[in-house]
This record gives sequence, C-alpha cells and structure tokens, in this order.
Amino acid sequence: MRASWSSPIISHNGKVLGTFGMFYREVREPGPAEIQLIDDASRIAGIAIERDRSKSALAVAFEKIKGSEAELRQIVDVIPQAIVVMTPDGKAIYANRATIEYTGLSLDEVRGDGFRSRVFHPEDLQRLHEQRRKALSRPVPFESELRILGKDGKYRWFVIRYNPLLDENGKVIRWYATATDIDDRKHAEDRMRNETVALREELVRSSMFEEIVGSSGALRKVLEQVSKVAPTDSTVLIQGETGTGKELIARAIHNRSKRANRAFIRVNCGAIPPSLIASELFGHEKGSFTGALQRRLGRFESADGGTIFLDEIGELPAETQVALLRVLQEREFERVGGNQPISIDVRVLTATNKDLNAAVTEGTFRKDLFYRLNVFPVQLPALRERRDDIPLLAEYLIDRYAKRVGKKITKISKKALDLLQAYYWPGNIRELQNVIERAVILSDGETFVVDETWFMPVSPKSAVPAVPMFASLVEQERDMIENALREARGLVSGPTGAAAKLGIPRQTLESKIKKLRIDRHRFRAS
Repeated sequence: MRASWSSPIISHNGKVLGTFGMFYREVREPGPAEIQLIDDASRIAGIAIERDRSKSALAVAFEKIKGSEAELRQIVDVIPQAIVVMTPDGKAIYANRATIEYTGLSLDEVRGDGFRSRVFHPEDLQRLHEQRRKALSRPVPFESELRILGKDGKYRWFVIRYNPLLDENGKVIRWYATATDIDDRKHAEDRMRNETVALREELVRSSMFEEIVGSSGALRKVLEQVSKVAPTDSTVLIQGETGTGKELIARAIHNRSKRANRAFIRVNCGAIPPSLIASELFGHEKGSFTGALQRRLGRFESADGGTIFLDEIGELPAETQVALLRVLQEREFERVGGNQPISIDVRVLTATNKDLNAAVTEGTFRKDLFYRLNVFPVQLPALRERRDDIPLLAEYLIDRYAKRVGKKITKISKKALDLLQAYYWPGNIRELQNVIERAVILSDGETFVVDETWFMPVSPKSAVPAVPMFASLVEQERDMIENALREARGLVSGPTGAAAKLGIPRQTLESKIKKLRIDRHRFRAS
C-alpha cells in the first residue's frame, strides 16, 4: 500500500459511525472524480449502516417485547381481578382469565361489539356509556360502580377502574380496566341504610317499657313459652289485645335466640299503605313504579341473618300474603319490578290483635298462610287478667317517669293502688303507662296519687269489674256499632259494610268491636 485517503461516515444526527477509505499500491493523489466517489460512498455507507443497525435493534426489541408480553399475560392471568385491555377509543382487545371465567364468554366474544350490553346491567349501561364517552377523551384515570352479569345468571356489583397507558408525547395508546367485586359491601351499605331507618323509627316511637315486669301466673306461662321457642327458628304468632306488649315478647324471643347479635327489624303492616307494603317488605327495582328513582332493599333483606317482626299481620293485603307465603315456604322472594330470586335466612315473628280464624272464615286472610304463621301461637293476657302485676308495673313506671321529669316519688298511696287495680284497662299496659305518666307530672310530693275522677265505679249493667270514665258514652258507642252491623248484616268492610256506614276505617271498627266484645256474627241472620 503506497497511498490511501478516507472520509468519515456520519449518521443523520451527526454521529460518527466509522470511515470509508480507498487504498492504492502506488504513490498518488486523488483526483476530483475519486474525491466525489469517496464522498458519495461514505454517505451511502452511513445510510446502510443505520438501516442495518435499526433492523437489528428492532429485531432484538421485538423479541424482548414478545417475551415480555407473554410473561405479562401469565402474570395478568393469575390475578383474581377481572382485567380488560382496550384501545384508545375503548374497544376491548384482551381480557384475562378472571374475566373469562366470571362472564363465561370467550375472548372473541369479549372483543365483540356487543360485549358491554351482554354483561352490564341495563340500568347501569346508559350511565356507563355517558361516563366513558366523556372520560376516554382525557388521559386521566376514572372509575365507575356497576353490576356485571356472571355465568351463573346473577348480577354482582363491581367497581371498575380505568387507567391509561401513555406514549412519550402523553397520548393514550391503551386503556387498562380492572374490576373489583364490591357486592358484599354494597349489600352491607344498603342493609345498614335500612337498619338506620328502622333504628330512627324505633327511637322516635315511644316504647312501652324496657323490661318485662310481673310475676303473675298468666305472665309466667307466656315467659315459659318464650324460653322454649326462642332457641328454635320456628315462626311465632303472638296474639293479644292492643297494648299488651306483643312487640316486647317478640324482642324477648329474638334476644334469647341464636340470632340475637343480628338485626331485629320491626314492620307495622297496618301503618303502611297497601300499595306500598310489598315494596317496603321486599324492596323494588329502579323504575318499577312511579317514584322508584333507584333500587331499594326491603326490610326482609335488611333482616337477613336476623329476625323480622311483622306487627298487625292481619292487615296484610291479599297479594302481599302470597309473597309472604313464598318466603316462608321457599326462603326466597323477588323485588317489586325484578325477576331475580333473592335467597334469605330470616326468622319471622308476627303479631295481631285480630281474630285470624274469623278472617280466614271471611276470606280476607289466606288459610295456608295462617297455618304457616301459627306454628307456635303465643296468647298474651290482658292487663285485667294479671292484676297481681299492676303494683310491680306501677312501681316500675313511676320510677321511670319520675326520673325523667326530675322528681322523687318514694311510695304509692293505697287509694291510688286500689284505683289502678280496680280499673278495667281497655288499653292495657299502654293505657297504664299513659295514666302513670300523667299522674307523675301532676304529683307534688313524694307520694304517688291519681285523681279518682279518672275512674268510675262498676256499672250495674256491665259484666266487667270496672268501666271507663264516661260509661254512658261507651254504651252509646256500642249501640251505634250494633245498629250499623245489623243494617250491614254483620259485614264490616266494603261499600255496604258497617265501617262505611259509620264513616270510620275498617281497622278502627274491628278494634272497637273486639274491645267492646261485640259478636258481629249474630247479626248475619238479622
């Protein structure tokens, strides 16, 4: 080699990749043509080298990506959460094993256009579409709570979190959606909401008294029944006049049962309009009727695992009686407007001051439901049948109300006690409670007294030991009711019934008939 010259090979960004040289056996200098040749050749060499290096780098990168992607899919598939990978516009391109197993769909079905309408609850679909339309256009995470259909045919609540994958320019190249099961949490929230409502109702409603007070034989018999039936899961029907403490006995049964640490839900069937009682008991789906703006759990779901107490069960409408019978027989129900059966574990306690046997005879109460409810009947005695308990009850209630108003009452006058024990007490313990509260407020000293004008001696015509204050008014009321029953041929309800003739609610008339011990059946032949 006698002569050589070279030119640097420069990349497009000015980096030296090497040199291109020419060599000769003799001594010489390059001419213009040779200088142009070497310059052109060095540029061509630079392009070729860059292309070759790029291909090699891409090949290596591609192999790494393929390996990483396979490894990533293996990792994603063992994650118990459902994960879906989507394009920037939200089209699903991949779903992990948890998604496939929960929905029962294939990967191709997940990638299909109708995937969301097949798995998301119809009520949630429109809300999701609107949220996705706004959120997918912005490269920021977002989330949504909705119900997803499983392969078992049931919907469960999930929270879906959408996270974007961005390129170096901040542009979305992928969306990753992860779904976390929150069904138990949602049900717990709904149950807590309903229990809070029930608790609020309980707080504003004055209770009769906190403990069962008395030692009479009639009361001891009831408590013996409670101690025997409480540990079981049997349905109990508690019967007795208004104010005898039916709810107190129901709570005693619950507190002595294995469900004592779970919810005790009380429902007054007579206080809820017939058109709303089914929704109150079993809940409703959104849009099932006018005003149903969202899904609502019923009292039975709130009582799941615990006890539900249905007071005034005799007021239950016929269509709701059928639904209650299904609950007792199959331990499941459907929300109003829904078609998904809901299984529950609830003990049912019921109470009434009505004669359900008579209601069955009249056709206003289902015979099969009555048999289901009457598994273990408990009959509460009226206060007049347990007069020996009146001194203990009076002492307990006097102490309670005296503390409430800041008074100190240490004894009961004999006259006051005689008046309390001689009175007929048509309102039972609730009426005794009201009388004692009034007397405590009016008492000035440490001795409890009552006004004797609140009570009247026994009427000669009366078969009972004492009567309310205005005895003549009671007899007039009796005559009016009997005349109305006579005109209605013993019929109470309906447009031609005695209640309509008197202009009072059917429940009120039935309560008065029972209180006055009127035999309405004797007017049927009149």
